[in-house]
Order: sequence, then C-alpha cells, then structure tokens
Amino acid sequence: MKCLVVGHVVRDVIKRGSATEEKLGGGAYYSALALSRFCDVEILTSFSELSEGWIDELRSLGKLTVIPSGETTSYELIYMDSNRRELRLLSRASIIDELPARKYDVILINPVANEIPPELVKEALEKAKLVSADLQGFIRSSELGAVRLIERDGSFLRGIHVLHSDVAEFRYLNLKPSSVEALLLSDGPNPGKAYFRGNPYRFLPIKVDVEESTGAGDVFLGAFTGFYAECPFIQSLKRAIAFTTLFLKNRSTDFEMSKVSELAGKVSVEPIND
Repeated sequence: MKCLVVGHVVRDVIKRGSATEEKLGGGAYYSALALSRFCDVEILTSFSELSEGWIDELRSLGKLTVIPSGETTSYELIYMDSNRRELRLLSRASIIDELPARKYDVILINPVANEIPPELVKEALEKAKLVSADLQGFIRSSELGAVRLIERDGSFLRGIHVLHSDVAEFRYLNLKPSSVEALLLSDGPNPGKAYFRGNPYRFLPIKVDVEESTGAGDVFLGAFTGFYAECPFIQSLKRAIAFTTLFLKNRSTDFEMSKVSELAGKVSVEPIND
C-alpha cells in the first residue's frame, strides 16, 4: 500500500518550566510515524534547514520529498502541564500547492500553519482511494506570534474519508459531521466523539500518566487511517486509541501490533443520541 503524508515538518522548541529542548515535530512527522507501520510512506513537506539526524529520522519513515523554502516552520510550545500548552509560530516554510503526479492508496493531509490550500484537498480526492486530514493547520493563522484560530468554511473538506479535530477547534469549522465519512473529535484524555456516516459515537481514551502529549492527535489520525484502510470503523477506532496509548507510554511506535489488539479490547466505543 502506497501512502502520501502532506504537511510541514517542524522544529519544535519545547519549554517546561526553566527547561528548553528542541525536537523534530509537526503533524506530518507524527502521522507518518504511525502510518509507516501500515504502508510505504512518502512525506511531502517543505523546509529550509533541519539537522542531519532529523533528516535521517524522516528518511527512515519513507521517501522524503522537499519543496525548497527560505524558512523552516518552527513553533514554541510552552507546557503548563502534560495536556495544556501555549503555541507561538516562530517561522513558516513555503506553502505546499501541488501533489506528485502519481496515484496513491492513501493521502493524509496534516497542515500545521495554513500551508495547504483548499484546492489540494480536491486534488487528493482525485489521486487516492482514501483521503484523511487533520483540521488544526487549516484553522491556524499563518501570522507569526501567538497562534490565532480563524473560522473556516469547511466545504472544501466535503467528501473526504477521515477528518480529525480537537473538540474545541471543530467549532471554528462550518461543516456538518455527515459531510465526511468518518469524523474523529478528540479531547485529550477526556471522552471524545466520533461520527460514522453521520451517526454519532462516544469513545473513551485509555487513561495513561504521561509527561508529554505532543503528537498524540497526529499519531491517532495516522493509526486510524492505517487501520481504516483495512478494517471496519469501530474496530479501527478502538485500535487507533490503543495504538496512541502505547505511543504515549513509549514515545515510540516500535511495539508489537499484538499489544495493540490486546489493548483495543479495553476501549469503549458506544453509539449515542446526538
């Protein structure tokens, strides 16, 4: 299975108290990290400079295609606790406005700084059997400084197969849940809501004590997309939650899939009245 992940990889400057560290990040990176467990991944991104070690990490996940840029997207993440943070956009790479000419089984679109125009979503639907996307980067302003969320008409996302969003961020999008095949609304460690062909479900993440939750939503989307390419909706959702739990525990996706299946049996997904 051939999968394309689209979006900026990011230089994350992470601050906790007086401690500061730099890490490779971005939705495209974390989604590719998960999706690489399911298929041959190609990452389409844009940056100016990254360390040799970070580039090697990206290439270990699959083919790396880079659009030249004068900047590298960088965010400052100031953590108040493991789940609450403040974001500042420090720099932004070039937009990604064209996909490779070939066809794919899966295209996953995960912008972080409004770097993907709506037209690219339409192009993706013409080039892949399954298209998934994360909302976060579509509703973030591209202005440098404290991240500001903007309201968007979601019509350009109609018809995609999977859309993931934070519960609070989905309020900025004018889109009915039935406009996409599978809608995943997560709320950190709290209960989330999902829709499958317009029908609502409630899901409960598995409780896990972690120092850092960076990338959890992106891994969740990548894992769900990988499972959903082969499995029914509820099974995919349970397994994606289990996969994300193991990622949070290990800060790695290097674990046996049998552990995912075992843990998925403990995940609750129930139909609800909306």
